[in-house]
Amino acid sequence: MRHILLISCLALILAPSLCGAGAKEELQTIKKQIKEKNRLISKTQKVETKVSGELVQIQKTLAEKQSSLVSLGRDLASVEKGIDKTLVDIESERQEAERKRAQINRRVAALYKGGDTGNLRVFFSSESFPQMTENLRYMRSILENDRKLFQQYNENLQRLNLLKQQLEQDATRKEGIRRNIEAKKREIEQEKSKKANYLVKVRQDKQQYQASLKELQANAGRLQSMIQKLEARSRKAYSSKARGKAGDNKAQVVSPRSVAVPNQGLGAQKGRLSLPVKGTIVDRYGRHKHPEFDSFTVSNGISVSAPAGSAIHAIYDGEVIFANYFKGYGNMIIVDHGDGFFSLYAHASSMTKKVGAKVSKNEVLASVGDVDSSKGPMLYFEIRYQGKPVDPSPWFR
Repeated sequence: MRHILLISCLALILAPSLCGAGAKEELQTIKKQIKEKNRLISKTQKVETKVSGELVQIQKTLAEKQSSLVSLGRDLASVEKGIDKTLVDIESERQEAERKRAQINRRVAALYKGGDTGNLRVFFSSESFPQMTENLRYMRSILENDRKLFQQYNENLQRLNLLKQQLEQDATRKEGIRRNIEAKKREIEQEKSKKANYLVKVRQDKQQYQASLKELQANAGRLQSMIQKLEARSRKAYSSKARGKAGDNKAQVVSPRSVAVPNQGLGAQKGRLSLPVKGTIVDRYGRHKHPEFDSFTVSNGISVSAPAGSAIHAIYDGEVIFANYFKGYGNMIIVDHGDGFFSLYAHASSMTKKVGAKVSKNEVLASVGDVDSSKGPMLYFEIRYQGKPVDPSPWFR
């Protein structure tokens, strides 16, 4: 049984003299919820500020990395330009070395081609032995100088090749740095995207909290207004009672659990009414023991199982004072029958009457549904007198 106690809003409507405390408790609960929502909003604002600051820092770091990347790009371009110049110098030196080597090769070839005959020619062309010795020394000097020149050019070419290798290594290193910065840039962009998405979520949560807070504040305002009306009605009811007679010979006490009801209006219809819907009563009024657990529940009304869409009828003439969704009861209608009598119809799929509508006995109020019902299509029904529930069963034929 879910209808153990009548919740505060119903108490305000049905029991103006008894339920001020419950309404105030409900108001306190809503105020606590408002305080919690404010706390959550404050928390999300702090998170939003923090994430926004992190995004600014990430953007700054990204700008620094991009600036560094541009600088490295200039360095890389300078290195590549130096490499190009070095390659030109290498090619020039290589060509010069090749030319010198060709000259040396020709001279060496001519020298070796002459062989011993060449030596004899130098010997016999000399007018004297000292001149011949000087000529041979001169030839050897020329040959030695040519060999040194070739060696110098060859060494220079080797140095240029080494320089080229070094520059190529520098270029490779620079390219590696550039790739690392590009990778870091992607990481920063991903982190930025992640933080931005998180910021969006934080802001969405904040909007939801604010919307919920607005709804709670509206509920608190309505409840405060209802409490004020309740207190005014309570004072009026107390004054009327004080002016009345001490006893009422029209009222009768049925049992310690029952309440005294007048023998007029709806009170005179006991045992003559029809069920508000055609169906099977599955839960009855009163205290019940759970079939499996050693616990008891109390129902303030009866539950009637019926096909979805079945017509729900007013049990007696009256005025609709509530027709709206109410949490736990689904779509609910309350009819004021006068003389302190009210009837309640819950879990409807649709309602055909609005607040203020005058209804007659057996007039259709709504259709059976399962809104907020844990047992499928059904009607939850109560009869209350002066805010207190009474057993509906004896009222029906």
